[in-house]
Amino acid sequence: MLRSSASRASKAYKSLRFASSSTTGRGDYGTYCSDLVRHRDYEAYLTSYFYPRELKSTYYALRAFYVELASVQEAVSNTMIGKMRMQFWRDALKNIADQNPPKHPIALALYDATQKVKLPSYHLKRIIDARDAELENPTHLTMDSLLAHAESTSSTFNYLLLSMLSLSSSETLSHAGSHLGVSQTIATLLRSLPYHAHKGKMVIPAELTAKHGVNQEEVFRYGGEAKGIDDAVFEFATVANDHLITAREMVKADSTSGGKVPDRGRPVFLSAVPTALYLERLEQVNFDVFHPSLQLKTWKLPWRVWTGYYSGRF
Repeated sequence: MLRSSASRASKAYKSLRFASSSTTGRGDYGTYCSDLVRHRDYEAYLTSYFYPRELKSTYYALRAFYVELASVQEAVSNTMIGKMRMQFWRDALKNIADQNPPKHPIALALYDATQKVKLPSYHLKRIIDARDAELENPTHLTMDSLLAHAESTSSTFNYLLLSMLSLSSSETLSHAGSHLGVSQTIATLLRSLPYHAHKGKMVIPAELTAKHGVNQEEVFRYGGEAKGIDDAVFEFATVANDHLITAREMVKADSTSGGKVPDRGRPVFLSAVPTALYLERLEQVNFDVFHPSLQLKTWKLPWRVWTGYYSGRF
């Protein structure tokens, strides 16, 4: 019964948003993915310029898939509809493997990607499962729970990118990518805290807010003026920074690459630049995550991305 409902919901969803997808050409769905990334994940779009030309369409397909799944929780009105969408993507992966992708622009782009490079399907499935679980448990009680979620989402996505670049055999880059993913997840949550607080949702694990005596209702009402929230943000940000430092140190300690990210792997680790820059800006405003300046783009980002690529450091 649930599977039948999921199928009906998938058809309705595709009909609603992609009514013309049956006539979508390769250029159209490729453009759809790059446009989606450009509009909804500008930082990822910025780093896309440094991927090999022949793999850019694959990168956009993967990133669009990731953005689409991450957006489901906010896009649906209830958990069941969200789960039906997740089932659609599980079915889509199976159909892609069977050479019969659904007429959905991201699915078609993913199918094209799998014809070019070997993408481990278990990484794609792991991200779906993590986002599915998030629908039922949108907040985390402990840091361990959050770290496990980060490993199954951001870190796993980094593994996909390394696979795309034929670098998955590098233990150094894989482990560094894992730590980077944790840092990225926490930074993303901190950046979104003002938005979610306005919606009555706390994204910092309860373990930390309780430790610092944070009253969530006060945060929802008073933002950065709530007692203890700056201390909770500081500790949360420190965890992100520690994982970022660990990723850097792992690369520096690898003598085979001269202490730098290998040329081919540099685009993956450029995603650390926005995270590092945000953490620096957060420190500059004394960990007031509600400070208006943090919601603005900074001119430093494109420059830091460019220098990060050519220096091989992040």
